[in-house]
Amino acid sequence: MNPHISNLKIKLFADGADLSGMREMYANPLIKGFTTNPTLMRKAGIQDYYKFARDVIEMIPDRPISFEVFADDFKTMESQAFEIASWGKNVNVKIPVMNTKREFTGPLIERLSQAGVALNITAVMTLDQVEKIVDCLALDARAIISVFAGRIADTGVDPLPIMAKSVEIMHSKPNSELIWASPRELLNIFQADSIGCHIITATNDILKKLALIDKDLEDYSLETVEMFHRDALAAGYAIGIN
Repeated sequence: MNPHISNLKIKLFADGADLSGMREMYANPLIKGFTTNPTLMRKAGIQDYYKFARDVIEMIPDRPISFEVFADDFKTMESQAFEIASWGKNVNVKIPVMNTKREFTGPLIERLSQAGVALNITAVMTLDQVEKIVDCLALDARAIISVFAGRIADTGVDPLPIMAKSVEIMHSKPNSELIWASPRELLNIFQADSIGCHIITATNDILKKLALIDKDLEDYSLETVEMFHRDALAAGYAIGIN
């Protein structure tokens, strides 16, 4: 049975830090929100974090957008979190599940959650982490938990059971949502949807493949053969002695 985009319940978020790419995705009504992180920002050549964030919020004022703290100590993380939260009502503050010393950020998550800060807990990869995070969230907290399913799959582990169980764990906090983070292929969108995941965030190169949904595979096969043929001719390849 072929997948259909109209049947999806999951929300599609765009992950990136390129302003032109974010603008392109904002024009697509299928994209319901945005995420970014310091690594993507550095890759995009962003030098002024605050200016970048203000430009993004001005461009995208009406859909969720997540910005991450970058401090490593909890006190500075907390002050950065309140500053980021003040940038806009549509902003989620990304807090890593631990710092570089492997210290769980749970106490900070609890304080921010109780203060009403909309959170996005990031770099999560285990069910134990999900359980601990959920325990720290206020009952009515607006929070996202980003489980890096793609990175889990990179280790040879099937992320589907972990993601499905995470959805169950998060039922106790009804305003919390699970993100399937770091997807590797378009199929992951349908896998995430099938287990009731709330959000999937993907880079533009994956989201642009949405146009392939419902594509006739016989036609796709022909187009692939034509590509191979065209490129072989353009390269002037020959087999044997002419």
